[in-house]
Amino acid sequence: MSGTKSIVERPSDRQPGEQPAECLEMKSKRVGPPDGGYGWVVVASAFFAMGLTGAVLKNIGLFFLDIQSHFGVLTSTTSWVSSTTIAMFHIGAPAASALTLRFSQRVVIVLGGVLCTLGMSLASLDINLPWLYLTLGVLQGTGISFSWVPAISMVNHYFSRWRPIAYAIASSGECVFAIVFSPLFKWLIEMYSWQGALLIIGGLQFNLCVCGALMRPLEATRAPHMNLKESAEDSAAALPPKKKAVFQCGLLKKPELLLYILFAIFAAAGFFTPTLFLVPFANSLGIDKYWPAFILSVMAVADLAGRLFCGWLANMRLLRNLQLLTIVTMLLGVVLLLLPISHNYWSVLVFASIYGFLFGCMVAIHVTSIVDIVSLEGFDSGLGLFMLFRSIGGFLGPPAGGWLVDKANNFSAAFSLSGFCLVTSAVFVVVVDRLIQRRKSVEAAGHQTIHYQGDGETGKIEGLIIAQES
Repeated sequence: MSGTKSIVERPSDRQPGEQPAECLEMKSKRVGPPDGGYGWVVVASAFFAMGLTGAVLKNIGLFFLDIQSHFGVLTSTTSWVSSTTIAMFHIGAPAASALTLRFSQRVVIVLGGVLCTLGMSLASLDINLPWLYLTLGVLQGTGISFSWVPAISMVNHYFSRWRPIAYAIASSGECVFAIVFSPLFKWLIEMYSWQGALLIIGGLQFNLCVCGALMRPLEATRAPHMNLKESAEDSAAALPPKKKAVFQCGLLKKPELLLYILFAIFAAAGFFTPTLFLVPFANSLGIDKYWPAFILSVMAVADLAGRLFCGWLANMRLLRNLQLLTIVTMLLGVVLLLLPISHNYWSVLVFASIYGFLFGCMVAIHVTSIVDIVSLEGFDSGLGLFMLFRSIGGFLGPPAGGWLVDKANNFSAAFSLSGFCLVTSAVFVVVVDRLIQRRKSVEAAGHQTIHYQGDGETGKIEGLIIAQES
């Protein structure tokens, strides 16, 4: 014990009619996330928002070969289009978080829908490749970020006990829409060319504005007789008041968050690359027509199953979130390392299905795990910082994979790089989990002991609170 601090409250210290501190504690009632009610409308809205953002990003690889042949450039050069989209999706996250804290999730999602529509519509003009970097890359990526981040934030603020399964259901919109979008995008490209397909997709993404309109801000309320400290905690648990909502860059001082950011960088370099090169890899094996797109659809179904299963498993509390994340990330890396041994359609389909399931498991818990690291009060800022630095991996991963493909003249090199990055990222999650458990042990060692002294004749109570610090 490094020190002892004593605070004594006696009846003489209270004003006439004032209740003892312990009475205030007994009459207080914690006001937290509603864990239901309108929260399920929020989940449904987030479900569609995930589909109109994440599913589009996941299927952007279907445009890869058409854009490459249209401009007659190398694979690595074409990769910068999707790489810029992924990078802006992450780089825009801090701005999305800051705007959410300043205004509301509703406003930012509507703005994101407008940016997505503009990005796709302007990209369809087909001016030149740098124009695609700006429109399909910068505008589309920023719009996706401004829609995705606030939607995830809203779900996490509306739920506590059911947070893992609520997030899993919301994020599964990405999978459901991906199942539909894979053959749809392929058909749109064949019917209207890739330029016309982009214009139609931009029109679909305008529905993000409707999703934003359904995001009703969660007002912080105070229960009767609540003390000031508990009121402040609960206001943060719901949604911080606008005047106090500040983006917390100081969270970067937490070693757990820094290590989790390193996990994000390596993981992003790994799990964004396979979806980009899976279709070209299937084509290189002689699989034609709609079959490569069908592989993406099957992978999306497995992704959906993985998200729902892992969300349910996380809610069971059989394992800590970070323990579960370590297992699925490690397995995901191993599957990608083995995927290049596929030499026919069915083997590619099996590995893609396993990859999709494990990817879904990983996505279901890697964002909600941020709450375990920075608490719900710091979640919006923590998510913004997490996404910002994850952009490094998302920005460098696809071009690095494309460069290896050009050098080796084989798509297997890209999958090997992805597998190595994911296995490496799992190591950082192990360290983060150990640090958090050690921190909780230290906090449990420092406890409060409360002694009450009562006067049998007068019925007066004197409270002596001794705070012990280890």
